[in-house]
Amino acid sequence: MAAASSDTDSGRAESNEANSKWLDAHYDPMANIHTFSACLAAAATFLMEQHEPRTPALALASGPCVYVYKNLRPYFKFSLPHLPLNPLEQDLWNQAKEDRIDPLTLKEMLEDIREKAEVPLSVQSLRFLQLELSEMEAFVNQHKSKSIKRQTVITTMTTMKKNLADEDAVSCLVLGTENKELLVLDPEAFTILAKMNLPGVPVFLEVSGQFDVEFQLAAACRNGNIYILRRDSKRPKYCIELSAQPVGLVQIHKILVVGSTQESLHGFTHKGKKLWTVQMPAAILTMNLLEQHSRGLQAVMAGLANGEVRIYRDKALLNIIRAPDAVTSLCFGRYGREDNTLIMTTRGGGLIIKILKRTAVFVEGGGEGGPSPAQAMKLNVPRKTRLYVDQTLREREAGTAMHRAFQVDLYLLRLRASRAYVQALESSLNPVSATAGEPLKLHAMVQGLGPTFKLTLHLQNTSTARPILGLLICFLYNEALYALPRAFFKVPLLVPGLSYPMETFVESLSNKGISDIIKVLVLREGQSTPLLSAHINMPVSEGLAAA
Repeated sequence: MAAASSDTDSGRAESNEANSKWLDAHYDPMANIHTFSACLAAAATFLMEQHEPRTPALALASGPCVYVYKNLRPYFKFSLPHLPLNPLEQDLWNQAKEDRIDPLTLKEMLEDIREKAEVPLSVQSLRFLQLELSEMEAFVNQHKSKSIKRQTVITTMTTMKKNLADEDAVSCLVLGTENKELLVLDPEAFTILAKMNLPGVPVFLEVSGQFDVEFQLAAACRNGNIYILRRDSKRPKYCIELSAQPVGLVQIHKILVVGSTQESLHGFTHKGKKLWTVQMPAAILTMNLLEQHSRGLQAVMAGLANGEVRIYRDKALLNIIRAPDAVTSLCFGRYGREDNTLIMTTRGGGLIIKILKRTAVFVEGGGEGGPSPAQAMKLNVPRKTRLYVDQTLREREAGTAMHRAFQVDLYLLRLRASRAYVQALESSLNPVSATAGEPLKLHAMVQGLGPTFKLTLHLQNTSTARPILGLLICFLYNEALYALPRAFFKVPLLVPGLSYPMETFVESLSNKGISDIIKVLVLREGQSTPLLSAHINMPVSEGLAAA
Protein backbone atom coordinates (compact mmCIF):
# COMPACT_ATOMS: atom_id res chain seq x y z
CA MET A 1 0.00 0.00 0.00
CA ALA A 2 2.83 2.39 0.86
CA ALA A 3 4.56 1.63 -2.41
CA ALA A 4 1.30 2.20 -4.32
CA SER A 5 0.76 5.57 -2.57
CA SER A 6 4.32 6.62 -3.38
CA ASP A 7 3.82 5.71 -7.04
CA THR A 8 0.58 7.70 -7.13
CA ASP A 9 2.20 10.83 -5.66
CA SER A 10 5.14 10.52 -8.03
CA GLY A 11 2.81 10.21 -11.01
CA ARG A 12 0.78 13.25 -9.91
CA ALA A 13 3.98 15.34 -9.58
CA GLU A 14 5.16 14.26 -13.03
CA SER A 15 1.72 15.11 -14.47
CA ASN A 16 1.77 18.61 -12.91
CA GLU A 17 5.31 19.19 -14.24
CA ALA A 18 4.24 18.11 -17.72
CA ASN A 19 1.18 20.40 -17.73
CA SER A 20 3.11 23.40 -16.34
CA LYS A 21 4.51 26.10 -18.61
CA TRP A 22 7.54 26.49 -16.33
CA LEU A 23 10.64 24.40 -15.63
CA ASP A 24 11.97 24.34 -12.05
CA ALA A 25 15.59 25.42 -12.47
CA HIS A 26 16.55 26.15 -8.85
CA TYR A 27 14.97 26.35 -5.41
CA ASP A 28 16.82 27.22 -2.20
CA PRO A 29 14.53 27.89 0.77
CA MET A 30 17.54 28.71 2.98
CA ALA A 31 19.18 31.29 0.68
CA ASN A 32 18.40 34.02 3.26
CA ILE A 33 17.83 36.67 0.56
CA HIS A 34 15.81 39.65 1.74
CA THR A 35 15.17 42.39 -0.81
CA PHE A 36 15.55 46.07 0.08
CA SER A 37 16.87 46.19 3.62
CA ALA A 38 16.45 49.22 5.86
CA CYS A 39 19.41 51.01 4.25
CA LEU A 40 18.51 50.38 0.58
CA ALA A 41 15.71 52.21 -1.26
CA ALA A 42 16.02 51.00 -4.87
CA ALA A 43 18.32 49.25 -7.34
CA ALA A 44 18.64 49.49 -11.13
CA THR A 45 20.98 48.43 -13.94
CA PHE A 46 21.78 50.74 -16.85
CA LEU A 47 24.31 51.38 -19.61
CA MET A 48 26.41 54.50 -19.09
CA GLU A 49 28.39 54.72 -22.36
CA GLN A 50 28.62 53.34 -25.90
CA HIS A 51 32.21 52.11 -25.64
CA GLU A 52 33.01 48.44 -25.96
CA PRO A 53 32.66 46.21 -24.05
CA ARG A 54 29.04 47.15 -23.29
CA THR A 55 29.10 46.42 -19.55
CA PRO A 56 26.04 47.56 -17.59
CA ALA A 57 26.44 49.44 -14.31
CA LEU A 58 24.56 48.78 -11.07
CA ALA A 59 22.98 51.75 -9.27
CA LEU A 60 21.98 51.42 -5.60
CA ALA A 61 19.93 54.20 -3.96
CA SER A 62 20.41 54.58 -0.22
CA GLY A 63 19.51 57.64 1.79
CA PRO A 64 20.53 60.80 -0.11
CA CYS A 65 23.10 59.00 -2.31
CA VAL A 66 23.25 56.81 -5.40
CA TYR A 67 26.17 54.35 -5.43
CA VAL A 68 27.21 53.23 -8.90
CA TYR A 69 29.16 49.98 -9.31
CA LYS A 70 30.87 48.83 -12.50
CA ASN A 71 32.69 45.53 -13.01
CA LEU A 72 31.85 44.65 -9.39
CA ARG A 73 33.81 47.67 -8.15
CA PRO A 74 32.74 51.08 -6.80
CA TYR A 75 32.66 53.56 -9.68
CA PHE A 76 30.85 56.76 -8.61
CA LYS A 77 28.82 58.23 -5.75
CA PHE A 78 26.14 60.84 -6.45
CA SER A 79 24.68 62.87 -3.59
CA LEU A 80 21.47 64.84 -3.73
CA PRO A 81 21.93 68.63 -3.47
CA HIS A 82 21.22 70.24 -0.11
CA LEU A 83 17.85 71.86 0.40
CA PRO A 84 17.46 75.52 1.45
CA LEU A 85 17.37 76.04 5.22
CA ASN A 86 14.81 77.93 7.24
CA PRO A 87 16.49 81.30 8.01
CA LEU A 88 14.86 81.47 11.47
CA GLU A 89 16.16 78.00 12.35
CA GLN A 90 19.67 78.92 11.19
CA ASP A 91 19.61 82.11 13.26
CA LEU A 92 18.58 80.17 16.39
CA TRP A 93 21.48 77.73 16.06
CA ASN A 94 23.87 80.65 15.50
CA GLN A 95 22.65 82.14 18.79
CA ALA A 96 23.12 78.76 20.50
CA LYS A 97 26.67 78.65 19.12
CA GLU A 98 27.42 82.00 20.76
CA ASP A 99 25.65 80.91 24.03
CA ARG A 100 23.04 83.67 23.67
CA ILE A 101 20.09 81.28 24.09
CA ASP A 102 19.43 78.44 26.54
CA PRO A 103 18.33 74.95 25.40
CA LEU A 104 14.77 75.30 26.77
CA THR A 105 14.13 78.52 24.85
CA LEU A 106 15.70 76.96 21.77
CA LYS A 107 13.27 74.05 21.99
CA GLU A 108 10.22 76.32 22.36
CA MET A 109 11.16 78.46 19.38
CA LEU A 110 11.99 75.44 17.18
CA GLU A 111 8.59 73.91 18.01
CA ASP A 112 6.93 77.19 17.01
CA ILE A 113 8.82 77.19 13.69
CA ARG A 114 7.87 73.57 13.01
CA GLU A 115 4.17 74.35 13.40
CA LYS A 116 4.04 77.59 11.37
CA ALA A 117 6.90 77.66 8.87
CA GLU A 118 6.54 76.33 5.32
CA VAL A 119 10.17 75.13 5.15
CA PRO A 120 10.62 71.96 7.25
CA LEU A 121 13.24 71.74 9.97
CA SER A 122 16.57 70.01 9.53
CA VAL A 123 17.31 66.56 10.92
CA GLN A 124 19.48 68.09 13.65
CA SER A 125 16.58 70.21 14.93
CA LEU A 126 14.12 67.32 14.76
CA ARG A 127 16.46 65.12 16.80
CA PHE A 128 16.86 67.90 19.34
CA LEU A 129 13.08 68.21 19.78
CA GLN A 130 12.81 64.49 20.61
CA LEU A 131 15.27 64.69 23.54
CA GLU A 132 14.51 64.89 27.23
CA LEU A 133 15.34 68.08 29.15
CA SER A 134 18.36 66.46 30.76
CA GLU A 135 19.87 65.55 27.40
CA MET A 136 19.34 68.87 25.59
CA GLU A 137 22.34 70.78 26.93
CA ALA A 138 24.81 68.03 26.01
CA PHE A 139 23.29 67.81 22.52
CA VAL A 140 23.59 71.57 21.98
CA ASN A 141 27.24 71.59 23.14
CA GLN A 142 28.03 68.72 20.81
CA HIS A 143 26.34 70.10 17.65
CA LYS A 144 26.45 73.88 18.01
CA SER A 145 29.82 74.09 16.28
CA LYS A 146 28.55 72.11 13.29
CA SER A 147 26.74 73.75 10.39
CA ILE A 148 23.17 72.55 10.01
CA LYS A 149 22.10 70.95 6.72
CA ARG A 150 18.74 69.94 5.35
CA GLN A 151 19.02 66.83 3.20
CA THR A 152 16.30 64.81 1.49
CA VAL A 153 16.42 61.07 0.72
CA ILE A 154 15.64 58.93 -2.31
CA THR A 155 12.36 57.01 -2.23
CA THR A 156 12.34 55.33 -5.66
CA MET A 157 14.47 54.98 -8.79
CA THR A 158 14.12 53.78 -12.38
CA THR A 159 15.87 54.24 -15.75
CA MET A 160 14.98 56.09 -18.96
CA LYS A 161 16.55 55.77 -22.42
CA LYS A 162 18.48 58.92 -23.32
CA ASN A 163 18.19 59.23 -27.10
CA LEU A 164 17.63 55.75 -28.58
CA ALA A 165 14.97 53.12 -27.93
CA ASP A 166 17.34 50.17 -28.47
CA GLU A 167 17.68 47.59 -25.73
CA ASP A 168 21.42 48.31 -25.37
CA ALA A 169 21.09 52.11 -25.55
CA VAL A 170 22.46 54.53 -22.96
CA SER A 171 20.01 55.25 -20.12
CA CYS A 172 19.50 58.00 -17.56
CA LEU A 173 18.65 57.49 -13.90
CA VAL A 174 15.31 58.91 -12.70
CA LEU A 175 15.12 59.55 -8.95
CA GLY A 176 12.11 60.27 -6.74
CA THR A 177 12.84 62.10 -3.50
CA GLU A 178 11.18 62.66 -0.15
CA ASN A 179 10.68 66.39 -0.87
CA LYS A 180 8.26 65.56 -3.74
CA GLU A 181 10.69 65.97 -6.63
CA LEU A 182 11.76 63.93 -9.66
CA LEU A 183 15.36 64.23 -10.87
CA VAL A 184 16.80 63.00 -14.18
CA LEU A 185 20.57 62.37 -14.08
CA ASP A 186 23.05 62.45 -16.94
CA PRO A 187 24.54 58.93 -17.34
CA GLU A 188 28.11 60.20 -17.92
CA ALA A 189 28.59 63.38 -15.87
CA PHE A 190 25.89 62.54 -13.25
CA THR A 191 24.56 66.09 -13.36
CA ILE A 192 20.86 66.92 -13.01
CA LEU A 193 19.34 67.21 -16.51
CA ALA A 194 15.77 67.91 -15.44
CA LYS A 195 13.82 68.54 -12.25
CA MET A 196 10.05 68.12 -11.86
CA ASN A 197 7.80 68.80 -8.87
CA LEU A 198 4.98 66.58 -7.62
CA PRO A 199 2.10 67.17 -5.17
CA GLY A 200 3.07 63.97 -3.29
CA VAL A 201 6.05 61.79 -2.42
CA PRO A 202 6.72 59.31 -5.28
CA VAL A 203 7.01 55.62 -4.42
CA PHE A 204 6.67 53.92 -7.86
CA LEU A 205 7.85 55.17 -11.27
CA GLU A 206 7.16 54.07 -14.85
CA VAL A 207 8.81 55.73 -17.87
CA SER A 208 8.25 55.42 -21.63
CA GLY A 209 10.12 57.19 -24.44
CA GLN A 210 13.54 58.85 -24.61
CA PHE A 211 14.74 61.91 -22.70
CA ASP A 212 16.16 63.76 -25.72
CA VAL A 213 13.12 63.03 -27.93
CA GLU A 214 9.84 62.67 -26.02
CA PHE A 215 8.97 60.83 -22.83
CA GLN A 216 6.06 60.24 -20.49
CA LEU A 217 6.52 59.56 -16.80
CA ALA A 218 3.98 58.09 -14.38
CA ALA A 219 4.59 58.51 -10.63
CA ALA A 220 2.48 56.77 -7.97
CA CYS A 221 2.63 58.77 -4.74
CA ARG A 222 1.89 58.24 -1.07
CA ASN A 223 -1.18 60.48 -1.23
CA GLY A 224 -2.98 57.78 -3.27
CA ASN A 225 -2.67 59.55 -6.64
CA ILE A 226 -0.80 58.82 -9.85
CA TYR A 227 0.60 61.82 -11.73
CA ILE A 228 1.49 61.86 -15.45
CA LEU A 229 4.27 64.16 -16.65
CA ARG A 230 5.55 64.95 -20.15
CA ARG A 231 8.94 66.13 -21.39
CA ASP A 232 8.15 69.86 -21.43
CA SER A 233 6.04 69.96 -18.26
CA LYS A 234 7.49 70.87 -14.87
CA ARG A 235 4.17 70.01 -13.20
CA PRO A 236 1.86 66.98 -13.70
CA LYS A 237 -0.34 67.05 -16.80
CA TYR A 238 -2.87 64.43 -15.63
CA CYS A 239 -3.85 63.01 -12.24
CA ILE A 240 -5.36 59.58 -11.48
CA GLU A 241 -7.09 59.43 -8.10
CA LEU A 242 -7.10 55.99 -6.49
CA SER A 243 -9.49 54.75 -3.84
CA ALA A 244 -6.65 53.09 -1.89
CA GLN A 245 -2.87 53.26 -1.54
CA PRO A 246 -0.85 51.87 -4.50
CA VAL A 247 1.36 48.81 -3.92
CA GLY A 248 2.71 48.47 -7.47
CA LEU A 249 2.79 50.15 -10.88
CA VAL A 250 3.47 48.51 -14.26
CA GLN A 251 3.05 49.99 -17.75
CA ILE A 252 1.91 47.67 -20.57
CA HIS A 253 1.81 49.40 -23.95
CA LYS A 254 -0.41 52.46 -23.29
CA ILE A 255 -2.11 51.10 -20.16
CA LEU A 256 -1.04 51.71 -16.55
CA VAL A 257 -1.72 48.68 -14.34
CA VAL A 258 -1.94 49.64 -10.66
CA GLY A 259 -2.14 47.32 -7.68
CA SER A 260 -3.88 48.68 -4.58
CA THR A 261 -4.21 47.75 -0.93
CA GLN A 262 -7.83 46.75 -1.63
CA GLU A 263 -6.52 43.47 -3.15
CA SER A 264 -7.29 44.54 -6.70
CA LEU A 265 -5.65 45.42 -10.01
CA HIS A 266 -6.80 48.46 -11.98
CA GLY A 267 -6.13 49.44 -15.60
CA PHE A 268 -5.99 53.14 -16.51
CA THR A 269 -5.21 55.16 -19.61
CA HIS A 270 -2.58 57.92 -19.37
CA LYS A 271 -5.41 60.47 -19.21
CA GLY A 272 -6.91 58.87 -16.10
CA LYS A 273 -9.79 56.84 -17.56
CA LYS A 274 -10.37 53.56 -15.73
CA LEU A 275 -10.60 50.64 -18.15
CA TRP A 276 -11.05 47.61 -15.91
CA THR A 277 -10.71 46.20 -12.38
CA VAL A 278 -9.74 42.67 -11.32
CA GLN A 279 -10.21 41.45 -7.74
CA MET A 280 -7.41 39.35 -6.23
CA PRO A 281 -7.90 36.48 -3.75
CA ALA A 282 -5.23 37.91 -1.41
CA ALA A 283 -3.18 41.02 -0.77
CA ILE A 284 -0.69 42.08 -3.47
CA LEU A 285 2.92 42.07 -2.25
CA THR A 286 4.85 42.81 -5.45
CA MET A 287 4.33 43.48 -9.18
CA ASN A 288 6.53 43.42 -12.27
CA LEU A 289 6.44 43.19 -16.06
CA LEU A 290 6.63 39.92 -18.01
CA GLU A 291 7.82 40.57 -21.57
CA GLN A 292 8.29 37.63 -23.95
CA HIS A 293 10.01 39.13 -27.00
CA SER A 294 9.78 35.99 -29.14
CA ARG A 295 5.95 36.07 -29.05
CA GLY A 296 5.42 39.80 -28.57
CA LEU A 297 3.72 39.25 -25.22
CA GLN A 298 3.54 41.80 -22.43
CA ALA A 299 1.76 40.89 -19.19
CA VAL A 300 1.79 41.89 -15.55
CA MET A 301 2.89 39.57 -12.76
CA ALA A 302 1.41 39.99 -9.27
CA GLY A 303 2.80 38.18 -6.23
CA LEU A 304 0.10 37.56 -3.60
CA ALA A 305 0.22 36.95 0.14
CA ASN A 306 -1.25 33.43 -0.31
CA GLY A 307 1.85 32.27 -2.25
CA GLU A 308 0.37 32.67 -5.75
CA VAL A 309 1.95 34.55 -8.64
CA ARG A 310 -0.77 35.55 -11.09
CA ILE A 311 -0.05 36.62 -14.67
CA TYR A 312 -2.56 38.91 -16.40
CA ARG A 313 -2.84 40.42 -19.86
CA ASP A 314 -5.23 43.30 -19.33
CA LYS A 315 -7.89 41.70 -17.14
CA ALA A 316 -7.53 38.19 -18.61
CA LEU A 317 -5.81 35.64 -16.36
CA LEU A 318 -3.09 33.78 -18.28
CA ASN A 319 -1.32 31.65 -15.68
CA ILE A 320 -0.98 30.95 -11.94
CA ILE A 321 2.29 29.91 -10.29
CA ARG A 322 2.00 28.51 -6.77
CA ALA A 323 5.09 29.05 -4.63
CA PRO A 324 5.80 27.37 -1.26
CA ASP A 325 5.93 30.82 0.42
CA ALA A 326 4.68 34.33 -0.25
CA VAL A 327 6.70 35.95 -3.05
CA THR A 328 8.12 39.37 -2.19
CA SER A 329 10.00 40.22 -5.42
CA LEU A 330 9.80 39.23 -9.09
CA CYS A 331 12.11 39.67 -12.07
CA PHE A 332 11.60 38.25 -15.58
CA GLY A 333 14.18 38.40 -18.38
CA ARG A 334 17.41 36.94 -19.71
CA TYR A 335 19.54 34.91 -17.29
CA GLY A 336 22.59 33.20 -18.74
CA ARG A 337 21.59 31.57 -22.01
CA GLU A 338 17.88 31.56 -21.26
CA ASP A 339 15.83 34.50 -22.55
CA ASN A 340 12.70 33.80 -20.47
CA THR A 341 13.70 33.24 -16.85
CA LEU A 342 11.66 34.14 -13.77
CA ILE A 343 13.53 34.80 -10.51
CA MET A 344 11.56 35.11 -7.28
CA THR A 345 12.43 35.66 -3.62
CA THR A 346 10.10 34.66 -0.82
CA ARG A 347 9.17 36.17 2.51
CA GLY A 348 11.35 33.67 4.36
CA GLY A 349 14.42 34.52 2.28
CA GLY A 350 14.10 31.66 -0.23
CA LEU A 351 15.22 31.85 -3.86
CA ILE A 352 13.18 30.35 -6.74
CA ILE A 353 14.29 30.28 -10.38
CA LYS A 354 11.92 29.07 -13.10
CA ILE A 355 12.46 28.90 -16.87
CA LEU A 356 9.58 29.33 -19.31
CA LYS A 357 9.32 26.43 -21.73
CA ARG A 358 10.06 27.31 -25.34
CA THR A 359 6.80 25.63 -26.39
CA ALA A 360 4.71 27.43 -23.76
CA VAL A 361 1.87 29.59 -25.08
CA PHE A 362 -0.17 31.76 -22.76
CA VAL A 363 -3.89 31.53 -23.49
CA GLU A 364 -6.60 33.65 -21.89
CA GLY A 365 -8.41 31.67 -19.25
CA GLY A 366 -5.34 29.60 -18.48
CA GLY A 367 -5.88 30.19 -14.79
CA GLU A 368 -9.12 29.93 -12.88
CA GLY A 369 -12.34 30.17 -14.88
CA GLY A 370 -15.60 31.86 -14.11
CA PRO A 371 -16.73 35.48 -14.11
CA SER A 372 -14.90 38.16 -12.15
CA PRO A 373 -16.19 38.83 -8.61
CA ALA A 374 -16.64 42.46 -9.62
CA GLN A 375 -19.52 41.40 -11.88
CA ALA A 376 -21.53 40.23 -8.87
CA MET A 377 -21.28 43.60 -7.11
CA LYS A 378 -24.45 45.68 -7.05
CA LEU A 379 -24.23 49.12 -8.60
CA ASN A 380 -24.93 52.10 -6.38
CA VAL A 381 -27.69 53.63 -8.54
CA PRO A 382 -28.60 57.12 -7.33
CA ARG A 383 -32.17 57.94 -6.35
CA LYS A 384 -34.42 59.81 -8.76
CA THR A 385 -34.45 63.53 -7.99
CA ARG A 386 -37.46 65.83 -8.16
CA LEU A 387 -35.97 67.58 -11.20
CA TYR A 388 -35.62 64.24 -13.02
CA VAL A 389 -39.27 63.31 -12.30
CA ASP A 390 -40.53 66.73 -13.46
CA GLN A 391 -38.52 66.53 -16.67
CA THR A 392 -39.83 63.02 -17.36
CA LEU A 393 -43.45 64.16 -16.91
CA ARG A 394 -42.82 67.15 -19.21
CA GLU A 395 -41.40 64.95 -21.96
CA ARG A 396 -44.34 62.55 -21.61
CA GLU A 397 -46.95 65.29 -21.87
CA ALA A 398 -45.30 67.40 -24.61
CA GLY A 399 -43.53 64.62 -26.51
CA THR A 400 -45.32 65.29 -29.82
CA ALA A 401 -44.60 69.05 -29.77
CA MET A 402 -40.92 68.44 -28.89
CA HIS A 403 -40.56 65.97 -31.76
CA ARG A 404 -42.15 68.43 -34.23
CA ALA A 405 -39.82 71.22 -33.11
CA PHE A 406 -36.83 68.92 -33.60
CA GLN A 407 -38.01 67.95 -37.10
CA VAL A 408 -38.50 71.62 -38.08
CA ASP A 409 -34.93 72.48 -36.98
CA LEU A 410 -33.57 69.45 -38.84
CA TYR A 411 -35.36 70.42 -42.08
CA LEU A 412 -34.08 74.02 -41.78
CA LEU A 413 -30.51 72.71 -41.37
CA ARG A 414 -30.83 70.54 -44.48
CA LEU A 415 -32.34 73.45 -46.45
CA ARG A 416 -29.50 75.82 -45.55
CA ALA A 417 -26.89 73.19 -46.46
CA SER A 418 -28.56 72.58 -49.83
CA ARG A 419 -28.78 76.32 -50.61
CA ALA A 420 -25.07 76.78 -49.79
CA TYR A 421 -24.18 73.82 -52.04
CA VAL A 422 -26.27 75.17 -54.95
CA GLN A 423 -24.72 78.62 -54.53
CA ALA A 424 -21.24 77.11 -54.70
CA LEU A 425 -22.14 75.24 -57.90
CA GLU A 426 -23.72 78.27 -59.58
CA SER A 427 -20.79 80.56 -58.81
CA SER A 428 -18.19 77.86 -59.57
CA LEU A 429 -16.46 78.40 -56.24
CA ASN A 430 -15.26 74.81 -56.09
CA PRO A 431 -11.96 73.57 -57.64
CA VAL A 432 -13.71 70.54 -59.21
CA SER A 433 -16.19 70.98 -62.06
CA ALA A 434 -19.73 69.91 -61.24
CA THR A 435 -20.92 69.48 -64.85
CA ALA A 436 -20.50 66.17 -66.63
CA GLY A 437 -19.83 67.97 -69.95
CA GLU A 438 -16.67 69.67 -68.65
CA PRO A 439 -14.99 67.29 -66.16
CA LEU A 440 -12.11 69.41 -64.85
CA LYS A 441 -9.98 69.61 -61.73
CA LEU A 442 -7.86 72.62 -60.71
CA HIS A 443 -5.03 72.77 -58.16
CA ALA A 444 -2.89 75.86 -57.39
CA MET A 445 0.47 76.16 -55.60
CA VAL A 446 2.47 79.28 -54.59
CA GLN A 447 6.26 79.17 -54.16
CA GLY A 448 8.77 81.79 -53.03
CA LEU A 449 9.42 84.25 -50.22
CA GLY A 450 8.69 87.44 -52.17
CA PRO A 451 8.48 89.98 -53.55
CA THR A 452 8.32 87.73 -56.63
CA PHE A 453 6.21 84.55 -56.25
CA LYS A 454 5.91 81.62 -58.61
CA LEU A 455 2.26 80.56 -59.14
CA THR A 456 1.76 77.08 -60.62
CA LEU A 457 -1.68 75.87 -61.76
CA HIS A 458 -2.34 72.18 -62.33
CA LEU A 459 -5.35 71.65 -64.61
CA GLN A 460 -6.54 68.11 -65.25
CA ASN A 461 -9.14 66.60 -67.58
CA THR A 462 -10.86 63.96 -65.44
CA SER A 463 -12.88 62.38 -68.28
CA THR A 464 -12.04 58.88 -69.47
CA ALA A 465 -11.75 59.34 -73.24
CA ARG A 466 -12.78 62.83 -74.43
CA PRO A 467 -10.19 65.62 -74.79
CA ILE A 468 -11.13 69.25 -73.99
CA LEU A 469 -10.26 72.25 -76.15
CA GLY A 470 -11.04 75.95 -76.11
CA LEU A 471 -10.50 76.82 -72.44
CA LEU A 472 -9.26 80.10 -71.02
CA ILE A 473 -7.67 81.03 -67.66
CA CYS A 474 -8.25 84.45 -66.12
CA PHE A 475 -6.75 86.02 -62.98
CA LEU A 476 -8.67 88.56 -60.86
CA TYR A 477 -6.56 90.50 -58.35
CA ASN A 478 -5.97 93.89 -56.74
CA GLU A 479 -3.72 95.76 -59.18
CA ALA A 480 -2.48 98.03 -56.37
CA LEU A 481 -0.97 95.04 -54.57
CA TYR A 482 0.08 92.61 -57.31
CA ALA A 483 1.29 92.61 -60.91
CA LEU A 484 1.14 89.63 -63.31
CA PRO A 485 2.80 89.47 -66.76
CA ARG A 486 -0.34 87.85 -68.23
CA ALA A 487 -3.72 88.00 -66.52
CA PHE A 488 -5.48 86.11 -69.35
CA PHE A 489 -4.24 83.25 -71.55
CA LYS A 490 -5.48 80.23 -73.50
CA VAL A 491 -5.21 76.62 -72.34
CA PRO A 492 -3.85 74.00 -74.75
CA LEU A 493 -5.62 70.76 -75.59
CA LEU A 494 -6.23 68.72 -72.42
CA VAL A 495 -5.69 64.98 -72.87
CA PRO A 496 -7.73 62.84 -70.44
CA GLY A 497 -5.94 61.78 -67.25
CA LEU A 498 -2.92 64.10 -67.53
CA SER A 499 -2.21 67.03 -65.23
CA TYR A 500 -0.99 70.13 -67.12
CA PRO A 501 1.18 72.55 -65.12
CA MET A 502 0.91 76.22 -66.10
CA GLU A 503 3.31 78.66 -64.49
CA THR A 504 3.29 82.42 -64.07
CA PHE A 505 4.97 84.93 -61.76
CA VAL A 506 3.29 87.30 -59.33
CA GLU A 507 5.04 90.51 -58.28
CA SER A 508 4.11 91.97 -54.86
CA LEU A 509 3.94 95.79 -55.09
CA SER A 510 3.11 96.65 -51.46
CA ASN A 511 5.85 97.30 -48.92
CA LYS A 512 3.47 97.36 -45.94
CA GLY A 513 3.54 93.61 -45.33
CA ILE A 514 -0.08 92.95 -46.39
CA SER A 515 -1.51 90.26 -48.65
CA ASP A 516 -4.74 89.61 -50.56
CA ILE A 517 -6.62 86.92 -52.51
CA ILE A 518 -6.03 86.14 -56.19
CA LYS A 519 -8.98 84.50 -57.97
CA VAL A 520 -8.30 81.99 -60.75
CA LEU A 521 -11.19 81.40 -63.23
CA VAL A 522 -11.37 78.66 -65.86
CA LEU A 523 -13.68 79.79 -68.72
CA ARG A 524 -15.08 78.35 -71.93
CA GLU A 525 -14.68 80.51 -75.05
CA GLY A 526 -17.90 82.43 -75.68
CA GLN A 527 -19.27 81.91 -72.13
CA SER A 528 -19.20 84.42 -69.25
CA THR A 529 -19.91 81.90 -66.47
CA PRO A 530 -16.72 80.19 -65.22
CA LEU A 531 -16.53 76.42 -65.27
CA LEU A 532 -14.60 76.33 -61.99
CA SER A 533 -12.55 78.71 -59.83
CA ALA A 534 -9.99 78.82 -57.06
CA HIS A 535 -9.21 81.45 -54.44
CA ILE A 536 -5.49 81.69 -53.63
CA ASN A 537 -4.50 83.24 -50.30
CA MET A 538 -1.20 84.86 -51.13
CA PRO A 539 1.48 84.89 -48.41
CA VAL A 540 3.05 88.05 -47.03
CA SER A 541 6.16 89.07 -48.92
CA GLU A 542 8.99 88.31 -46.49
CA GLY A 543 11.54 89.97 -48.75
CA LEU A 544 9.80 93.33 -48.42
CA ALA A 545 9.18 92.83 -44.70
CA ALA A 546 12.88 92.16 -44.09
CA ALA A 547 13.87 95.21 -46.16
